Amino acid sequence: MSASRFSDTVSATLTDDVLVVTIDNPPVNALSADVRAGLMAALDHAEKDSAVVAVILTGTGNTFIGGADIKEFGKPPIEPLLPLVIARVEKFAKPVVAAINGAALGGGLEVALACHERIASPSAKIGLPEVKLGIVPGAGGTQRLPRLIGTVAAIELIANGRIVLANEADKLGIIDSLIENSLIDSAIVSARSAADVPLRRTGTLPVPPGSQEAVDKAAAEALRKARGQRAPAEAVRLVRLAATASLAEGLAEERRTFVTLRDSDEAAALRHVFFAERAAGKVDGLEKVSPRKIKTVGIVGTGLMGSGIAVAALNAGYSVIGIEQTREAAEKGRERIAGILDKAVQSGRLDMPGRDDRLSRLTVAANAQELAQADLVIEAVFDDLTVKTELFQRLDGVLRADAIFATNTSYLDPDAIAAATAHPERVVGLHFFSPANIMRLLEVVNCKKTAPDVLASALAFAKRLGKLPIVCGVSEGFIGNRIFSAYRREAEFMVEDGALPHEIDAALEAFGFPMGLFAVYDMAGLEIAWARRKRQAATRDPAARYVVIADRLCEAGRFGQKAGRGWYSYPDGRRTTDPEVTALIKAARAEKDITPKSFTADEIVTRLLRAMADEGDALLAEGIAARASDIDLVMINGYGFPPHKGGPMFAAGRK
Repeated sequence: MSASRFSDTVSATLTDDVLVVTIDNPPVNALSADVRAGLMAALDHAEKDSAVVAVILTGTGNTFIGGADIKEFGKPPIEPLLPLVIARVEKFAKPVVAAINGAALGGGLEVALACHERIASPSAKIGLPEVKLGIVPGAGGTQRLPRLIGTVAAIELIANGRIVLANEADKLGIIDSLIENSLIDSAIVSARSAADVPLRRTGTLPVPPGSQEAVDKAAAEALRKARGQRAPAEAVRLVRLAATASLAEGLAEERRTFVTLRDSDEAAALRHVFFAERAAGKVDGLEKVSPRKIKTVGIVGTGLMGSGIAVAALNAGYSVIGIEQTREAAEKGRERIAGILDKAVQSGRLDMPGRDDRLSRLTVAANAQELAQADLVIEAVFDDLTVKTELFQRLDGVLRADAIFATNTSYLDPDAIAAATAHPERVVGLHFFSPANIMRLLEVVNCKKTAPDVLASALAFAKRLGKLPIVCGVSEGFIGNRIFSAYRREAEFMVEDGALPHEIDAALEAFGFPMGLFAVYDMAGLEIAWARRKRQAATRDPAARYVVIADRLCEAGRFGQKAGRGWYSYPDGRRTTDPEVTALIKAARAEKDITPKSFTADEIVTRLLRAMADEGDALLAEGIAARASDIDLVMINGYGFPPHKGGPMFAAGRK
C-alpha cells in the first residue's frame, strides 16, 4: 500500500491495484477549488499509472462531499470548474466507484452520479438541495439523476430540494448497493469487478419511460409548493428536458439556467437566509462558556403547547416529566402526547419501536415534587403574570439549585417573572411556536439576570431539539410578536383607509406568503386577541389611532373559522368574502369620516414591509435583536414570510 497527496485536501492510497482517493476538507468536505484541483490531479495520476486498474472516491468522517464551498459564494469562479471535473470522472477510461460514507449533497451527489458505480453506508444522506438557495444543480444533477430514477422521482427530489436517507436512495436506484460494514473493502471488490465489464456511464443512459400524466402531476405539485419561486420551476423544466435532449444539450441548458439564477434577486435573498442561520448561533460573550448538562426536562402544563414541547424533547432523546394539577389532567396530557406520537407512526415518520422508546422516557404526574430530578423545567401554563409568578415561587422549593427554569410566555415580561423567584439568574425565556414539535423557530430570551451558562444551556438544548434558536432581549412580544403586531396594525389601518381584507390577503399571497393575514386570523381564532385588547384598553393612549373593526367582528360572534365566520365566512368550510364584513368596515370608516381610497397590490405589500422594517429598526436600536438578519429568520420561520424574499429587513434594504 502506497500513499500520495494531490492537494492539501485530496490524498490517495494504492491498495493493490485500486487507487482510493480521499477528500479531507473539514467540516463538510466542500468542493473547494483545492478539492477540485486535487481530484483532477488524482485522475491524472490514475490515468498514467498502469498499476492502477480502478479508482474509488470517498470522504473522511461522516461526509462524502457536502456540496459547494460557501466561501466561494458570490466570488469569481476558480478553475477547474465542477462540470469539467465531473465530465472527466464520467468519461474516465478506468472504473470510478463512489464509496459514499455519509452526506452526498449538491455537487457532492453530482460527482457521485458521474461515477460508474455508487455504493453507500446506511448513514448516507443523498440530495440536490440547490433550490433552497434559489438555484438549480449546475453540474449535471438535473440531467443525470432522471436517467437513473426517472422523471417523476427526479422532479420530486430536485424541485423540492429533498434529502433522502440511504435506504430510500437505494430503493430509488440512486445508489447501486448498501454496505453495512467495510465500505472501502466492498468498494475495492466492486471496482475490480467493474474493470472487466463495459462501464456504466450515467450520462449515456436513456431516461426510463414513464406516464406523461404522472410527470404532469409531479410537476404541478412541485410548482404548487414553490409558490412562485423561480428555481423549482426551472428545475422541473430541466428534469423534463433530460428525456428529450442529448446530454450535451441538457448540460448546456442547465448551466445557462444555473448562472442566470445564481445572479438573481431570489438567490441573493436565499443566500442571505443561509448565512443568517449560521450567524444566528453566534452570541457575543458565550464563546468560552460551557452549557450545563441536561438529561431530564420537566414541563409544567401538557396542553397543546406543553404536549408539543414534550414530543420535541422526547424526539431529541431527553427524559420528560410532565406536570398537571390533577391526576385526570395528567392522564389526558399523557394521552395527548401519545396521540401526537401515534400520528407520527401513522404518517410513516416514526416506527413503533421509536414510539415505545419515547413513551418509556415519559412521566406525567400531578405531583410537582417529581420535578426535583429535572435539569431544565419549562412552564407552559396560562399566559397570565400572576399564574406564572406563583408557579415559579412554588417551584423554588422543589427544583435543584443547579436546575434551569424557562418561561414560554408570548407577551409577558420574563424579567418580572424572574424577579419573583429566589434565583433569577437561572431563569431564561424559551418562546416556542405552536405546534412546538413541528415549528422550527425558538426565541431564546436573555433576561436581565440570566447567567451566561444558563443562556448557553438554553441554546444547546434548542439545537439538540433541531430548532433554530434566535436570542433576543426582553420586550413585549419579543421579536416576532412585536413585529407581527406592527404588521397587523398597519393592515388594519389599510382596511380602514380603503383596502378590503381579501385584497390585502391576495397581495400577500402573490408576494409569497402561504396565507394572507386575515385568513390567518380566522384560522387562529379572533377571541384571544380581542381579550388582550380589552385588558389593554385602560392603558391605551387615547391619542393613538385605534381600529375597532376586529372588536366589532367579535361582538357579532364572528370568532373565525371555527365559528363559521370571522373576517370571512365559511359556508361548507370554504373561505368566501362576506358582504356583512364589508358593510361593517364601511360603517367604521363613516364614523371617522374616512374617504376610502384604492390600493394596488404593490402599494399594499410596500406599506406592510415598511411597517415591519420600521419596527425591526426599533428592535435593533433598543438592543432587543442582535442583528437585522435575526429578525428576518424569526419572520420567515415563525410567521410565514417567504424565504425567497429574504425576510422583511432584507426586502426593505436593511442589510
